[in-house]
Amino acid sequence: MNIKKECDLLVIGSGAGGLSTAITAKHNGLDVQVIEKADVYGGTTAFAGGVLWIPCNHHGLKQNPNDTLEAAEEYMRTEAGEAFDQKSARAFLDKGAEMVDFFEQNTSVQFIPTLYPDYHPTYSGGVDIGRSILAKPFNITELGKEMKRLRPPLRTITFIGMMFNSSNADLKHFFKATKSITSFIYVCKRLANHMVELIRYGRAINVTSGNALAARLAKSSFDLNIPIHTSTAVEKLLIEEGKVVGVLAKTAEGTVELKARKGVVLAAGGFAQEIERIKKVYPHLQRGGEHHSPVPVDNTGDSMRMVEEIGVEISSDYKEPAAWMPTSVVPFSDGTKGMFPHLLDRYKPGVIGISPKGERFCNESESYHDVGTSMTNACADSTETYMWLVCDSTCLGKYGLGYVKPAPLPYGSFVKNGYLKKGSSLEALASEIGVDTDTLKSTIDTYNKDAVNGQDPMFNRGATSFNRYLADPDNQPNPCVAPILKAPFFALKVYMGDLGTFSGIPTDNYGAVLRPDGTKVEGLFAVGNDRHSVMGGTYPAAGITLGPIMTAGYVTGRHLAGIDDHLE
Repeated sequence: MNIKKECDLLVIGSGAGGLSTAITAKHNGLDVQVIEKADVYGGTTAFAGGVLWIPCNHHGLKQNPNDTLEAAEEYMRTEAGEAFDQKSARAFLDKGAEMVDFFEQNTSVQFIPTLYPDYHPTYSGGVDIGRSILAKPFNITELGKEMKRLRPPLRTITFIGMMFNSSNADLKHFFKATKSITSFIYVCKRLANHMVELIRYGRAINVTSGNALAARLAKSSFDLNIPIHTSTAVEKLLIEEGKVVGVLAKTAEGTVELKARKGVVLAAGGFAQEIERIKKVYPHLQRGGEHHSPVPVDNTGDSMRMVEEIGVEISSDYKEPAAWMPTSVVPFSDGTKGMFPHLLDRYKPGVIGISPKGERFCNESESYHDVGTSMTNACADSTETYMWLVCDSTCLGKYGLGYVKPAPLPYGSFVKNGYLKKGSSLEALASEIGVDTDTLKSTIDTYNKDAVNGQDPMFNRGATSFNRYLADPDNQPNPCVAPILKAPFFALKVYMGDLGTFSGIPTDNYGAVLRPDGTKVEGLFAVGNDRHSVMGGTYPAAGITLGPIMTAGYVTGRHLAGIDDHLE
């Protein structure tokens, strides 16, 4: 695929931010091309959950017709506190539903409703349903020869390469496969179809979640003849008379100069894998702890480095610099390691989290970001930051734990390689994980005393619709709470990770990059995780990254094509 040396718009990055910008701009008449450092396209989006938080979208209004943008704004204000930016919030809210309509009506990007509540539905402006939508599953054979370049899903969240999603019927059937004949038949058919896909294509072709969103965006780009040049890394911005006019990019053939008449859009995924930068802004790293991020290794802050070279300062004043994700490190049999994001297991009844001291410290059924923040606070007086997820054999058999799958799949290899700790008694487990025995027993006894009745007076687990959403509705009276009783007992070490950075490049509502004095860097724009988050360093709902990202891409693409959305 030959790179044109000049175009109207050059987009750096092939995740949701970059591709939504490119598609919108091309639809409105611009000559666009996309360059991507990795040898695959899809960015962090291909690893993500594929959920977008878009208040008052047409799918959500069918579920919750009384929702309003004013209520959503109030919710964002409540969450962000002093970091709330009313102008940027309204720009997102006013254009979000319009963005959804544009993509569904003009591209291969399609969405389906979810049952996700806001993460804090009892907060002012919060709702129990209607704001989070999900990318519709997609058959990637529609990509033709370009299927091979789609970034595969995160290895740790697949089962023999097969994708699941928390909103997907697959999970419910797989959990019940040994208890329900209907689920057993469903699982057998699903596995048989997957085996055929592996034999024929070498990978799963029916993708869900963020992989489906990345594939749908790529299909839409290719349909519009927008090239996505992979293995093409930007080295430097080209500036003439104070205006960004293009970039120097490294390709397999050497360094090339690429010019852009209308502008350059930075969408390179933020700095979650830029080790030196995150050491300065992640509190647990400042104390000497470990960080294990499941985002692509390519997100090394390239855009941050380039804009700082021209005098732009990276916004880092949010109370939390990143979207936290508790993560465990999975040792694979081939000697490599993978990062497992703990998206589901924490909500299940019979799983609790304990600090290095052996004490519970939070409601385990709150969001990954909330649990991550609590973990940081619980370890504030230590150089290390981690927690143990603890359960008994009944719970492990029903739900699994981390990368360990539920029965009838065996868990012995994970005990052998050290990923899963096992104790024939609580005393033995305490010894295995280096926790004081009396403290661990007291923690479990205190929890069990009320858990047998489905209660959790310490943290009120299960009190909100979000707590209950990813739990087990068959576990009554509280789908989030069950006692820890049956030996052997198990524990799994969980570190801090992230889903991407909140801090980023300051922009106006059209995405134009801003200098410290508020003036625009002519010809330079930022979207995606390269851009500072509209959520003010908070994580209030499922999809608050991808929702604003695609909305910003839509707005920036229209602006570069000469359309004024009157957002300032």
